[in-house]
Amino acid sequence: MLFKKTGFYSQAVLQVALVLFAALPSESAEMPPINPFLADSVYPLGHGASAQQGALPVAGPTDPGPRFAPSDVHYAATGPAQFGAYTSGPYPDGRRVYWSNGLDRIVKVDFETFENLATHWVPGAKRWTEAEAEESIAEFDDSNQGFFSLLHAFRDASKLRDLSSVYTVLDSDNTYFIGDKSGRITAYGDSDPNDPASEIVEKGRFQMPEFVTGLSVGMNMTFDGWLIVPTEHGYVVAISKDLKQHRVIRMRHSEGAEDKATRPTGYGWVRNGTAIDSDGGIYVASQEHMHKLIWTGDQLSIDSADGAWTARYLNGWGNGTGATPSLMGFADEDRFVVITDGEDLMNVVLFWRDAIPADWKGLPGSPDRRIAGMLPADMGDEDLKEIQSEQSVVVAGYGALVVNNVPRNVPWYLPSRARSLLISYLGSSPRYQPYGVQKFEWDASKREFRVAWVNREVSSPSCVPIASYPSGRVYLIGARENRWTLEAIDWSDGQSAFHAEIGGQRYNPLFSGTIIDERGRIHYGSPWGRVRLAPGD
Repeated sequence: MLFKKTGFYSQAVLQVALVLFAALPSESAEMPPINPFLADSVYPLGHGASAQQGALPVAGPTDPGPRFAPSDVHYAATGPAQFGAYTSGPYPDGRRVYWSNGLDRIVKVDFETFENLATHWVPGAKRWTEAEAEESIAEFDDSNQGFFSLLHAFRDASKLRDLSSVYTVLDSDNTYFIGDKSGRITAYGDSDPNDPASEIVEKGRFQMPEFVTGLSVGMNMTFDGWLIVPTEHGYVVAISKDLKQHRVIRMRHSEGAEDKATRPTGYGWVRNGTAIDSDGGIYVASQEHMHKLIWTGDQLSIDSADGAWTARYLNGWGNGTGATPSLMGFADEDRFVVITDGEDLMNVVLFWRDAIPADWKGLPGSPDRRIAGMLPADMGDEDLKEIQSEQSVVVAGYGALVVNNVPRNVPWYLPSRARSLLISYLGSSPRYQPYGVQKFEWDASKREFRVAWVNREVSSPSCVPIASYPSGRVYLIGARENRWTLEAIDWSDGQSAFHAEIGGQRYNPLFSGTIIDERGRIHYGSPWGRVRLAPGD
């Protein structure tokens, strides 16, 4: 067990957690404080909480056997590009829903039945049909390797160029905030706040000031209820929940960030979302620096007198980190912010989150004294020359976990920018699927960062893993023999706890987050809908 309660949480979740924890021997670790302005659930925004750990205080499944029974695999045809789903707080009648959005619609899905309750179609967007989904799934089931499969993958992926609303937050009033390419934040909610099946209605809009340039690249919420939205050009905007007030600041070293406009979408000066702590710290990674900004309660600050700082990290490949920062350590623990860096063979990097200890001399070879740990994610292969991931580091306790997303084989004719097709749409193919999961850990007694373990038998082609504190496991959607699987790995030693076959290409995770809900069920996005794994439910 890794859990030690910090902050607020719903009584139902805590009672379940206490029962589970009583049966488990464990080390103790502080959990991040719960943000009371987010939905009262375990997953109100991407990566689970404002700290962006990708670790949750609910248990995941135990061994479901070699394969899931058909009745245990639930599929909701919610349309394409539904990468994340966020669980509401309880409605007055005790019910919950999942909110999610994609290319053409916003949906509410019933927490119990997994049925679509309400759909709001995005104005002007092409409406994708179930017939189109079934045709595409059948084609990938027929073949997902070779030249013609690559053409199919390219065609299927091309629709994602229209994706404009990836970043979302669900707040304590069950208001769903969505940011889009135009710099607009739109708030959606229930037409009847007492009825989870009521229509989805627009509740308000905020438009970024004209001088704030660049696509928005994330969304989080402070512990007093302000939305925090960075842009790829280095602006950070704080917006009140009622969308009537805002504050703006520009990050250090962002001069000339607009000149990088010729870069592909997703490779701007800021590429990822933010982590936020309960003391007003806002953590944003730019192409060569890790930044801590401060929310004072009324203003954003980059002033060191307020506790803000900026620290360099290595960036040999020039595109910066692909990771949203994750927070490690709370209360009296050593406290860090964790990313992977921009080296060809990326390092997992720990930065001291607050004041650097006075006796800390810095690490040899690191570009900044604030760096407390820096180790290559080599998956146990000393000959590995390059590895990069577009996923956040999963953090639980003092552990930090990354997966290998580099395809095993790349056809000679495939441009480097198209390699993601091999781990996304074709990721279960034995020809392309990557292998390797690696955990690092901080030793507080020795103040040393080290490799904890490597598992080179498990493949995680594209999903974002999730850790369970009470289960002491990390869960991910993997693949074996060209079939998608749920993989559970022991957090302490890296041994495979179990794997269970889910099925064919309908169940591809396609870069979505793996989520555990309050009932311990796993769910995630697929190319055309949402999947839930509910053994024995």
